[in-house]
Amino acid sequence: MKLATWNVNSIRQREQHVLRWLERVQPDVLLLQEIKCESAAFPALAFSGLGYTAEAAGQKAYNGVAVIARVPFTVVHRALPGLPADDAQARYLEIQTDAARVVNIYLPNGNSGGEAGYAYKLAWMDRLAERAEALLAADTRLAIAGDFNVCPAEVDAAPGTLSPTDALVRPETRARFRRLLWLGLTDALRAVRPSGRAYTFWDYQAGAWPRDRGLRIDHALLSPALAETLVSAEPDKQERGRDQPSDHVPLVVEFG
Repeated sequence: MKLATWNVNSIRQREQHVLRWLERVQPDVLLLQEIKCESAAFPALAFSGLGYTAEAAGQKAYNGVAVIARVPFTVVHRALPGLPADDAQARYLEIQTDAARVVNIYLPNGNSGGEAGYAYKLAWMDRLAERAEALLAADTRLAIAGDFNVCPAEVDAAPGTLSPTDALVRPETRARFRRLLWLGLTDALRAVRPSGRAYTFWDYQAGAWPRDRGLRIDHALLSPALAETLVSAEPDKQERGRDQPSDHVPLVVEFG
């Protein structure tokens, strides 16, 4: 299985980018974040010509996640279990394939809305950990992937890129990411590349891309059974050099 995750920063603007990328890389499952459209407006038909089926959990103009797959799958949840029923932010899509349970997330950034906005990020991470714990307790072959909006360690942010008070690097944020790892999940990229820079995001501002001032905030976390079959995990960095790119690049994970 080849699994990929990509924050496309608007599927309307990046539809052709995704189509071209699917033809080149041919993943079995592609998870998209920040599609910025309602579910019904997602261009699923455009991908069917390549043999892919799509499902989206979207909202107007903001957030939104989608799955595009060329293998059969069923949707299990369109919202993170445990969140209030009136939470309208489209950030979660859980599916089941023959190979694994795959969870697509667009975790809150946490830098807007003051302390209340940051508290929402932490609460969301707590609910995610509870969901992961329940799935692991059931011996589920599990991958949780997407835009986590977390730099887990200092090496995951270019020096001087973020202040110590940024929600992506605050101690409480990193502690909750570690909680996921302590449950038994494996950071796929760090399993194959234990050290060094491997950015997945470069801001549009301040020459971040040409100066390689990036962040590693897109991750794939794997259950023990799935991690045992891990072959490779690598950001597809060339996508950031395209015309009108997303500020994120795909993270591609392959299993034996």
